[in-house]
Amino acid sequence: MASAFPIGVAGRAWGERERAQWRATQKNRRSYQADVVSRIEALSDRFERIAYGEITYADEAYTLYALRSRVVRPALPNVLVTGGVHGYETSGVFGALAFLDEVAGEFSDRVNLLAAPCVSPWAYERINRWNYDAIDPNRNFRSDGPREATALIELVRSFAGDYLLHIDLHETTDSDETEFRPALSARDGNAFEPGEIPDGFYVVADTADRQLEFQKAIVAAVEQVTHIAPADAKGEIIGSTVIAHGVIEYPLAELSLCPSITNARFKTTTEVYPDSPRATPEICIRAQVTSVRAALDFALEA
Repeated sequence: MASAFPIGVAGRAWGERERAQWRATQKNRRSYQADVVSRIEALSDRFERIAYGEITYADEAYTLYALRSRVVRPALPNVLVTGGVHGYETSGVFGALAFLDEVAGEFSDRVNLLAAPCVSPWAYERINRWNYDAIDPNRNFRSDGPREATALIELVRSFAGDYLLHIDLHETTDSDETEFRPALSARDGNAFEPGEIPDGFYVVADTADRQLEFQKAIVAAVEQVTHIAPADAKGEIIGSTVIAHGVIEYPLAELSLCPSITNARFKTTTEVYPDSPRATPEICIRAQVTSVRAALDFALEA
């Protein structure tokens, strides 16, 4: 049987040869420095800019940057905002930056804020899900994970031991179905099973501690900005049971997902759908900003 993906042999997991072939197809399509680092620098008059790691792939080096509250007050709760764990999910990056620019000041006397807007810069430039080694950082937030993951873990632990909130900003795109899931199946030597891309926004709760009212509050706020993904015929979104309007759940720690890296009471992953005919890039960014604001409002009042 021929492989459904142009790299590798069906039924056989990739080795270094196939990874190199895949890597050769990944071309720079945008600039981390121009698009992201320049905006982080522009915000450094309001936040402390932190270079929290360096990633070198072949002859390319990327400095990882975060922004945090200039004054950290021990009496205030700690909040973490992350974006760009998957580099191709554009509104996660720009939603985090827009929140910092437009909204974060409203909470400066209420929380200690740490934000990492673009966790995976190599993937950002190539509009890809994986890093240079064909690894998905968002299944590898553990001590032996890729540098994108371990550097963030180290940063988060150095900032605080306890967190009130962690919100991780993502997208679900048509390319998940046309490119990234077929690539994953090929990489791991599995048969590709077609799925369905949900049309709209949704959030992912933690199976171990759903905090369902928190998740609902985010969905209700975002529904004023963009449409919410309906359940499919099986009552699911991307293969997971819908537990409330626009809410599914994953075992975050078991899957080594980014929101598992803190002990936050309130944690969630947002997912916008930029390929919808009812959405625009700006709507997706607004949805992310609205998500962070709603998450903060709920967490601080709980």
